[in-house]
Amino acid sequence: MNDERKLLSKIPPIHPEGIKFVFIFAGITILFGLLWAPLWVPGVILTLWCAWFFRNPERQTPSGKGLVIAPADGKICLITEATWPEELREKGPKVWRVSIFMNVFNVHVNRSPMKGIITKLAYVPGKFFNASLDKASKDNERQLVEIKTTDGKDIAFVQIAGLVARRIVCFVKEGQNLGAGEIFGLIRFGSRVDIYLPKGVKPTVEVGQITTAGVTVIAKLARNKG
Repeated sequence: MNDERKLLSKIPPIHPEGIKFVFIFAGITILFGLLWAPLWVPGVILTLWCAWFFRNPERQTPSGKGLVIAPADGKICLITEATWPEELREKGPKVWRVSIFMNVFNVHVNRSPMKGIITKLAYVPGKFFNASLDKASKDNERQLVEIKTTDGKDIAFVQIAGLVARRIVCFVKEGQNLGAGEIFGLIRFGSRVDIYLPKGVKPTVEVGQITTAGVTVIAKLARNKG
């Protein structure tokens, strides 16, 4: 009994946004399984995968001062200098942008990179190019969030839809306070999250590096003053 409890305690919970999809997958599995028995196996596998996709594991966010934390699980596909998103403000000097690509096996719950207050939100409808491409940051459907940190720095992060993703979910609103590592949204199925660092702040990560939302440090404000 104790071993079973330990095993169950290691299974991450499902985010509420995913519960209805698990039921849909399960319902389709039952329907087709009753019509033709061999379909039970792939149906059960897909249902379990759906539950795994919407998993929401607990994360222990580092508490060091000035740490910028990864907003998404995945792999860093791009690190480029770019102007601040025009949907959030007028164009200014270029800043560093870190892009994290999430495949369909990554956790898709997104977390705030720093503590601060949300100063602006902007949703932009768009296309569904491969999210690993640079042009996805301007052409794809996306949800932009800008926050001002407790140190007065501005940070922006953008949820970007990809080839498979067709639904960006953002749970926050303007004027809301966010804690570092706090959940602010999710994207259903493969996608990407960009983060725009404050002026003068350089990333401490590299292209190809694997990130864990709410855990991986991608920059340090205290050591990169502009």
